[in-house]
Amino acid sequence: MNLAKHLSDTELSAKILRHAVPKMSELNIPVTPTNYAVWYEYYLGINLDLKRAIDGLITNAVSFSAEINDGLYKNYIQEKSPEVIENVQIETQIIINNLLAKVGKMTEGTVNLSETLSEFNTELKLQPDVDVLTRLVDSLVDSMEEVTQSNKEMEGSLNSMRDEVSTLKKEMENLNLVAMTDQLTSLNNRRCFEDEVLKHLHQHIQNGSPSSMLLIDIDHFKQFNDNHGHLVGDKVLAYVAMALKQTVKGSDFVARYGGEEFVILLPNTNNSQAMIVAEQVRKTISERNLTIGKGKKLSLGSITVSVGVSTLNISDDRESYFVRADEALYRAKSSGRNCICSE
Repeated sequence: MNLAKHLSDTELSAKILRHAVPKMSELNIPVTPTNYAVWYEYYLGINLDLKRAIDGLITNAVSFSAEINDGLYKNYIQEKSPEVIENVQIETQIIINNLLAKVGKMTEGTVNLSETLSEFNTELKLQPDVDVLTRLVDSLVDSMEEVTQSNKEMEGSLNSMRDEVSTLKKEMENLNLVAMTDQLTSLNNRRCFEDEVLKHLHQHIQNGSPSSMLLIDIDHFKQFNDNHGHLVGDKVLAYVAMALKQTVKGSDFVARYGGEEFVILLPNTNNSQAMIVAEQVRKTISERNLTIGKGKKLSLGSITVSVGVSTLNISDDRESYFVRADEALYRAKSSGRNCICSE
């Protein structure tokens, strides 16, 4: 349903409100700001990916749980980072323009005062009478009050603008966090990983600091999606992500590389030490049987991973460092999975 045609902004917002809130109540969805943003976008009818996702959930009689609602918001609303960034840029430009206008106004008042003082000085040299002196003093007082008032307004404007800039700064920090975070697992994402690798390369060149990489792949992941659906597949990804976060420590870096692949960067770690960490990762994940569901629980059995390990060389760039870990991972999977291999 596309409600956007031939309506003003006010009419459109009111019409969407009349459709969205009853539907949310019907589906037992709390009318929170984030949930309403999802359903506003749904009834707006422009975000086709969101519309298909919600229509599919309704068709399959899926309950709109908190997890489902959060997922819809994160995947189809929150990821509109470029649009949000554009809005922030516009807001920042408005603040700058307002500030320049205020500064210009204050400068104009200062110029007027300077002209009044110059005129005052010139006429004093002409030995003026009392009436002229009175007029000059009154003019000087008026100019002083004008500058004082301008400065007071300027101070208030600056305080207000400082608060606005502070809010914008927080928005930009949140945007940067979103841009570097995998929405499903809350781990660092591939973009963040690629930045981190460059830091390791730089440290290695500067002072020879060792670094090792673990590339981790969930064994037979496609079967979880094929047999149980993508929601169960997402649960498996979230479980592995949690296990990885619990295994790493200190300055160790863990990210979701993409699909069912994860990557860990271990600073100040040589190859033999990295192999120990890799075995801890493999063992931690495989030792637990994963079940899902609250009432009638569904057992997914043991989740296992294969791990490839590489250690940074002085001749490496970002790609060669990763490729060696990827080749080691391929050998681990070819060796029967649920094992680790070094380069």
